[in-house]
Amino acid sequence: MSDLPKAFRERLAERALFRPLVLAEEQRSEDGTVKCAFKTWDGHVVEGVLIPTEKRLTACISSQIGCSLTCSFCATGKLKRVRNLDTAEIVDQVTLIDDLALKYFQKGGDQHRVHGDGEPLLNYANTLSSAERITAPDGLAMGARRLTVSTAGIAKMIRKLADDGAKFNLALSLHAANDAKRGRIMPINEQNTLSELKDALRYYTRVSRKEITFEYILLKGFNDSLADAQELVRYASDVHAKVNLIENNPIDGGEFGRTDTKDAIAFMHYLENKGIVTRIRRSRGRDIDAACGQLANKNQPAVKDGERVMK
Repeated sequence: MSDLPKAFRERLAERALFRPLVLAEEQRSEDGTVKCAFKTWDGHVVEGVLIPTEKRLTACISSQIGCSLTCSFCATGKLKRVRNLDTAEIVDQVTLIDDLALKYFQKGGDQHRVHGDGEPLLNYANTLSSAERITAPDGLAMGARRLTVSTAGIAKMIRKLADDGAKFNLALSLHAANDAKRGRIMPINEQNTLSELKDALRYYTRVSRKEITFEYILLKGFNDSLADAQELVRYASDVHAKVNLIENNPIDGGEFGRTDTKDAIAFMHYLENKGIVTRIRRSRGRDIDAACGQLANKNQPAVKDGERVMK
């Protein structure tokens, strides 16, 4: 930047440190999905995904390197949590994936979801500050309604989102509407029971005046019966939530299969008939392990148990 005074440039060189993410690898699925491996300044890998459909382009971005929650249906949960991503690293994912959207689809992303590696509410400060930069007029200037943060459910942080006036959409990974089942697949439920989450979600919707979306992965023979649907109706009705039903995707060592299409549709129709706004979110990018729950940096060698780095 030769238009800046030389003395100022020298001080910048001494004091300022730029650590941008680097797009190190990309894979393209048969359905057009693009999975990205981003290299961090300290040699770790974090993944993001660009998901095209007929109606929109959705970017799925990460908030942590690895994850500490160990959800049984999620490949990322099998990785150790290395560290939080900082604000710039989260924002960099958006800009780099948008560059790919322009490259392959001649348009930027329509929606952005913090739904990749990690739990964003365990990286609360950087998640909020990155959302501010993504939506700020002097930042990326994206509408707040185009940004969704997905959480496994941390009651006190959901309340804090309401108190802090977060403008983005909030989605909660539910996957079962009784504590016994949810606790079996999501250990976080031990400290954040469904009752505690319900109270926090009611507070959030009352203060923010925003809807909640429940994400519900259909696991064959575990949470996909009409009895499960009845429990989900009662729980979603109490917090006026919409429901996204998600197809289960295979992961190494996973114990659950995919619900048959006819059973998934019957589950959806039951919810709809009870007044719950519901849709089935079809999986994309399964052939490159880019679908929901599959992000695990499998193309990178393990150097420690559950950790991946890139040279």
